[in-house]
Parts: sequence; structure tokens; C-alpha cells
Amino acid sequence: MAVAHDAGSGATVSAVTAAAYTVPTDEPEADGTFAWGSTTIVVVRVEAGGTHGTGYTYGPAALVGLVQELLAPAVLGADVFSVPACSEAMARALRNAGQSGAGAYAASAVDCALWDAAARHAGLPLHQFLGAARAEVPVYGSGGFTTYTDARMTEQLTGWVTRGIPRVKIKIGQDRGASESRDIARMLAARKAIGDDTDLFVDANGAYTPKQAVRVADAAGQARIMWFEEPVSSEDLDGLRFVRERTSPDVAAGEYLTRLKDAERMCAAGAVDCLQADVTRCGGITVWLRIAAVAAAHGLGFSGHCAPAISAAPAAAAPGLRHLEWFHDHVRLEAMLFDGVPEPDGGTISPDPTLLGNGLVLRSADAEQYRVA
Repeated sequence: MAVAHDAGSGATVSAVTAAAYTVPTDEPEADGTFAWGSTTIVVVRVEAGGTHGTGYTYGPAALVGLVQELLAPAVLGADVFSVPACSEAMARALRNAGQSGAGAYAASAVDCALWDAAARHAGLPLHQFLGAARAEVPVYGSGGFTTYTDARMTEQLTGWVTRGIPRVKIKIGQDRGASESRDIARMLAARKAIGDDTDLFVDANGAYTPKQAVRVADAAGQARIMWFEEPVSSEDLDGLRFVRERTSPDVAAGEYLTRLKDAERMCAAGAVDCLQADVTRCGGITVWLRIAAVAAAHGLGFSGHCAPAISAAPAAAAPGLRHLEWFHDHVRLEAMLFDGVPEPDGGTISPDPTLLGNGLVLRSADAEQYRVA
């Protein structure tokens, strides 16, 4: 491992570039409110002080323009170790374009790349640079798309269980909540497939009404659901609280949060048992760790949403983390495009202590065939 540099070395950000890659899924995928046949990843590279950093977000190729036109000028010339200052500079640059939504997605990719560059310049793995709270990060297997047959769902779930992952999640809320009977049948089938010793999570992606969500949870009682994600829209804080107060599974939401204040509102509303945040959406590692602190201040659980390869290091630095989502779509894509992705060992993944930064290296030759911007 390289010898750590002095944090006062004065290395500055000299270049910020972005590219988008669209990768077809291995088969059609859908949840309760959306269907897709490909996934686009926008990868950002930051150069500073003779080293580089890599970050990314999952979103439209148009985010490349936001990075290049608004965010790159905001951070060029900044000290590589001043990532929180860069986060503030990007927020100011996005004032008129929109600091939430797509703007936050783009800023997340840059922020993650900056933290990676800083850790590499310091000669440290990113989780140690951030201040590690654990060496191993608990994960849960996530997929079970509504497009899957029961046989395909069973194959996927049992594959995770065989690998020692003690918690798995499926999608429900098919056809925007119009197929309750199939949702219930799939939950019962999932429980049968995984046996009694594995936790079963479900995600409705906001497909239900509040009373409908309670009705479905009650009807599927024998499935022993432990986690009910977005039973109603995450915008409906009263509805989330209604479901939380009337069902036994932990209610979770927050994957679409792109502002710290919105995370505080969700917690203060009593809407969730476990707050989620996505490091590729919420503003990057800088904001993600602040959201984790908000959850802790409210005595709530905290969980990382998707993008496991780039989430592993900050997840290891979040003391109150419950788990990280091992999402089939992203796991497959990240392994296709990057070296250095972690692999589950039982029910956890571990940032590699021998790799600098986040440990990820884009395989440009493999990625180029998928480039769209």
C-alpha cells in the first residue's frame, strides 16, 4: 500500500469527465410501478494531484451534460481533500437547474469520485479514510421482479440463501397494485422457497394505497414479512405512517431522497422504521453519511439502497447501518464494467483493505460497447 500523503499537500482537482453506458438487463425486469429492459450508469472520473477518483450514478445519459456544464466548473481547482466544500459548491451551481432530482444524481457521482480521489491521494482504502465503523457490511439479496415466474424467483432466492445471505427481497405491487392475489401468492411462494430461517423482505415501490397495503400485509401473514418497503408512495408520509402503525413488518422508505431536509421530514413524521438512502442519488457520500446521522438521531434503522460496489465503503463507515441492498441488476452491471467489486461472504461484503480508494477500476474496453454519451 502506498505511503499516506500529508493532507496539506495542496493537490487540486484538475479534470472532471463523465460518460454514460446503457447495459441491457439479462431478462425483462419490472416492479410495481415501472418496467425496464436496460440500465444506464453515468460514470464520473476526477483527476487530482497525479491520481484519480471514480464515481457513478444510475440515471439518464443527460446527466453527463449536467456534470460537464455545471458541476465540473464548480469543483475544478479545489483541494482534493475539501470534498464537503465541493459539495456546497455543486449545490450553489445547481441552484437554478435544480438541487434535487437529477441535479442531486449528477452531484452524487462527482462527490463519490472526489472522495475516491482523496482517499487514493492519501494512500488509504476509502472506508478507512472515512473512518471505518466495521470491517463487514451486512447485505440482503434483492430482485424477485414481478416479471419473474415463480420458478425463476425461487431459483434466485435459493441461490442467495445457498450463498449464506440470510435476508432476501422480492418485488410486489404488480400492475400498480391491481394484482393483489398474485402478490400474496408470490410472497407465500417466496417463504416456502427460502424456508423458516431466512428473513423475507418485500418492496411495493409505492404501488398501493394505505389501506390496500395493510390488507395485503394481513392476507400474506403466513409469509412472515420482516420488511415492507414503500408500501405507498414515499411522498405520502401520512400514508407510510398509517401502514407503519397497522402492520408488523418494518416499514422502510427513502431511496429517492435527494435533500437532507427531506430525510429529516420523513423521520420526524414517524413514517418509517428504517430510513433508506442511495449514495448515487442523495448527493453522494457527503450527504449519505449526514442522512445516516439523521436516522440515528431519531433512533431509527438505516439501510443503503442499491449500487453495492460504490456503497460498500461508506456503508462500512456508518455506525448505525442495518444493511446494504445487494440488487441483482446493479450487481450484474458493476461486475461487467468494473474490477474491484466486492463479493458476498455469507451475509456480508467487505471493502478490500489492500485497495486504495473505493477499489473500483472501470474496464474501459469492456464498457465502450455500451457507451451512449
